[in-house]
Amino acid sequence: MFDTVGDANLDRAFTAARLNGQVVSIVTQQPVDITPMHVKGLSLHVVFTPIPMLHDLGRARHGAILREAASLVATGKLRPLLDPAQFALEQAGEAHRHLESGAAVGKVVIDVAA
Repeated sequence: MFDTVGDANLDRAFTAARLNGQVVSIVTQQPVDITPMHVKGLSLHVVFTPIPMLHDLGRARHGAILREAASLVATGKLRPLLDPAQFALEQAGEAHRHLESGAAVGKVVIDVAA
């Protein structure tokens, strides 16, 4: 699971991850209960991406990580988890309520072209 949101979404990533899976987060600025990680044998990787840019530390390593992530995307091994419910732009309020309800699994799509 790849978390780019943080907060309660990190908890959802723990829930959605497979047994012995990995969770990668780029936004972890809040206290988190890691009990679900122990129950499922998960690994958590926290990446604060601005550090290499701000301090010129490990830029090459982070570049390699991003290239590997791009490769995983290209081969379909890393893909977004999308909630089955999708909404038209006129339903943005409904989409937001669906997300806030906790019933959404993955990203909620609002199709602006529909």
